[in-house]
Amino acid sequence: MSRRSLRINEQLRAELARLLRVEVTDPRIGLLVLTRVSVSADLSVARVHWSALERESLGADDSPPAPSPQVQAGLESAAPFLRRRLARLLPLPRVPELRFHHDPSLALGAQMIARINELGDDPPR
Repeated sequence: MSRRSLRINEQLRAELARLLRVEVTDPRIGLLVLTRVSVSADLSVARVHWSALERESLGADDSPPAPSPQVQAGLESAAPFLRRRLARLLPLPRVPELRFHHDPSLALGAQMIARINELGDDPPR
């Protein structure tokens, strides 16, 4: 990946995070972390990976947590607004279409830490 692509990915992630925090008022969205943004080479599509900060529903022991359908719907609803705002804020020849994808890595990390802590609570044998 080129330096230009990395820079555009980071600019988009930072601006989207700020816009979601400051300007988007949809109550379905809540607190999010944008874990990464990947823009296609022709700047037509940006895959925005998100994770909710509120407690996500946990699956079975080995399954990843399920994404919140309300958060996903709120993000998809806000996508046209976010794209228009990005067009005004960033000096890009083309503002990519925003596609939001749930990233379970934060919740999986929390599950792993909880399991490690449980192991530490067991008395030695």
